[in-house]
Parts: sequence; structure tokens; C-alpha cells
Amino acid sequence: MSFTVVLVGRPNVGKSTLFNRLAGKKLALVDDTPGVTRDWRSAPAHVGGLSFTVVDTAGLEDVTDDSLEARMRRQTEQALARADVALFIIDARAGITPLDRHFANLLRRGKTPVLLVANKTEGKASQPGMFESYELGLGNPIPLSAEHGEGMADLVEALLPYAPPDDGGEAEEADDGFDPSIPIGDQPEPEEDRSKPIQIAIVGRPNVGKSTLLNSLLGEERVLTGPEAGMTRDAIAVDWEWRDRRFKLVDTAGMRRRARVDEKVEKLAVADSLRVIRMANVVILVVDAGAILDKQDLTIARLVISEGRALVIAINKWDAVDDRAMALRQVEDKLEATLGYIKGVKVVTISALKGHKLDTLLDGVLETYTVWNRRIPTAQLNRWIEGVLEHHPPPLVEGRRVKIRYVTQVKTRPPTFALFVNKPLDLPESYQRYLTTHLRDSFDMPGVPVRLLLRKGKNPYAED
Repeated sequence: MSFTVVLVGRPNVGKSTLFNRLAGKKLALVDDTPGVTRDWRSAPAHVGGLSFTVVDTAGLEDVTDDSLEARMRRQTEQALARADVALFIIDARAGITPLDRHFANLLRRGKTPVLLVANKTEGKASQPGMFESYELGLGNPIPLSAEHGEGMADLVEALLPYAPPDDGGEAEEADDGFDPSIPIGDQPEPEEDRSKPIQIAIVGRPNVGKSTLLNSLLGEERVLTGPEAGMTRDAIAVDWEWRDRRFKLVDTAGMRRRARVDEKVEKLAVADSLRVIRMANVVILVVDAGAILDKQDLTIARLVISEGRALVIAINKWDAVDDRAMALRQVEDKLEATLGYIKGVKVVTISALKGHKLDTLLDGVLETYTVWNRRIPTAQLNRWIEGVLEHHPPPLVEGRRVKIRYVTQVKTRPPTFALFVNKPLDLPESYQRYLTTHLRDSFDMPGVPVRLLLRKGKNPYAED
């Protein structure tokens, strides 16, 4: 069992720094610029023997209209309502501000218990702010320095009353089904562990509807949306279930061409998006139906493939397209011209705002995920390579033919195969591409990266 701790406070008091400290990873973007965090995000925290879920939020602003700041505040209030305890963070060096007093009054009247945290207490400059914090009426402040990790023991002690009793259960050692007596290529396909979520990254250019898609899937306004481009900065991960399958959906910042990225915060956001792609199982590339697969879309697609992730393309705002047949032909032509080496990428037309064809999109995600996890027995692979060599042997190199002795699958996610060759350096790249394409077609692996590794040596399972 666990409990939820939400971090609240005005902008630039160190909430994201404390979030990263508690999570043990640099998950949230941190910069001196106020208002870097816009959506609330959560992560598991393990500190001082205490385990809980920590939630980072946007800075509290005293606005209630339809502005971006007001929408950020409503997101923070939503996270606050779901928490077991709130940490109200102040900047001890800056002292108590009118905004601190205003939100302390609101938090005192709320239902969520509140602990007062005085951050940035390293050095004597923080002492006046510490004394001022008593006037907020939230009890004794907990002094700490999120940046330097000081005072964490006091914070853990203050959180202990909100922790549920430990059930004392012991985790069982997992059995991955691997049998060392069986050649690696003939290992039985392991049963899928449905307790682990499928990690889906939602990526694309700014303002194509990534956050709207996440909200439509969840059925709630989980992340900020609006006409402003580049609204999402942090990668926001949300656990979700659909048809008895567990997913971790991750909304990412819009990725513009590198030449156009000049702000420090945007550079950090794009770097965070790249990290999410590397950690994902399936990547949904959201493109705008009004500018389908432009140069940046294709650059992102190639990046996903080069990282070995499974790719699904979602053409958003499809309800606004007049000539749909022409638009689909354009998609096919562009994919053939630029991603022809990975044929069969799943393309789904959707309307994230209206919720059209989202089930079709998720069906495509599961199909692609299954192919991405596919394992082919070694016996089948070697019957396949015998047929290939009979009909289309490798070209001659300096009058001698390269000998391919054996092939086996060495890993999945993505499907990766080792080809044992007497002279790996002499096998032309064109023939390697031919083998990869033939392998993909023969074993029905559309739309996922297929990797072919050349190894020198004889058949490792042949008798001496």
C-alpha cells in the first residue's frame, strides 16, 4: 500500500527540485525561470524506508479566468483533491510573500492535510524567512534544502503519520521461463507479463493534439490543452487500463526542428521527450491532418525507428479533411519515399477532440506491440535462409562468394537476429537490406524495426 503526497506552492520555490529529490531521478524540468512546470506529474518515491507517490504541480497563481495560469491552477487543485497530504513549500530565503499568505489561507480551509516546508534553508539568509513562516498558521515549518538533500530525515518523520500500515508481504522471485539447455533461438515464447504496463509515448510537433489525445483516452482533463503552441513541457506519465490491459501513457512536449529551438526550457523539454522515446514500448506519432507528415514528422519517425521502438502514426483532426482519399495517398507516398525500409507502419486516422476511432488506434498499438515482441524459432529461420540462398545467393567478392552459415534470433523488442558469416565485412549492405526486407515479409513483421547483426564463425550448434 502507498499514499500520495502533493507538492504545492507559488512559482519558483523549488517544488520540481524536491520532486526529483524524492523520486530519485531527474524527471521534472528544473530551471530558474518561474512557471516551468505546467501540468501535475507523479512518480514513486522511496525515502528513509518510506514509500509513497509524489506529485509535482504548477506554481499557484491568484487567477480564476480562462488564462493559461488559471488553467494551471485548476490542474493543481485537481491534484490536491486526490492527495493524502500536501506539502506547502515556501522559499525561506525570499521570506513570506502575500501570495504565500493567500494560498496558506485556502489550504487551511481545505480537506487535505497540509505540512509546511521551508525550502532553501542552507545558510543564515534563510533564518528570517523561517521565523516569518509561523504566521501562516500551518504549524512548525520543516526546514530543508531540496537542492542539497538536507533535512530529508525531518520530512520523512513528518510524513510517517500519513503512511498506511505495512502489509508485510514478500515479493516472489519472477520466473522468466528461460531454459539454458535450449538454444537461444529456440527458447519458447515467454508468456506476456500483464502486470507490467505497456509504455506508450505520445509524440509529435507542437500543437498537433497530443495532450488532447491523452485527455480523450483518459476521459478527463488530465493535462492542459489550448490554442497556445508548446504548452506541454514536462513529459506527463499516467497509468491507465483499457480492455483489461495496463498502459502507461506519456504525453511529451512538441518537438520542433533543432534550428528553431532556442529557449533553454524548450531544449530541456525536447531532451525529456527524447528520453521518453528511448524508454517507450510503442510510440504514437501524432500528425496534423492539415500538414500530414511534413519534414519534422518524418524526422521524428526515423528517430523512433533508429531507437528500436514500435511506431504507430495517428493522423489527427481527420474530421476537418475534405479530400480524404487524396490525403491517404499522400501519406502512403511519403512513407514509401522516406520509410520504405520499414514497410507496414500502422496509420490510423482519428479525431482526438471528438474521440473518433480511438479504439482503432489502440487496437493498432496492441498489434504493433505484439509484432515488436515476436520470437521466431531457429529451425524456421534456418529453413528460411536456405531458401533465400538457393534463390538469391550473396554476390561474389573478389571472385569468391561469402558463406552464410547460420541465423538465430538473439532478442526481441525489437526483433534482432544474428547472421553467422565467414566474412562479415565482405557482405554488401545492399544484400543485408535485402535479407532484412525478406525476413520482415516472410515472418509477417510489418511496421517494426528489424535488426540484423553479422557475426563471424561457424554454426555454434553444429557438431564438431
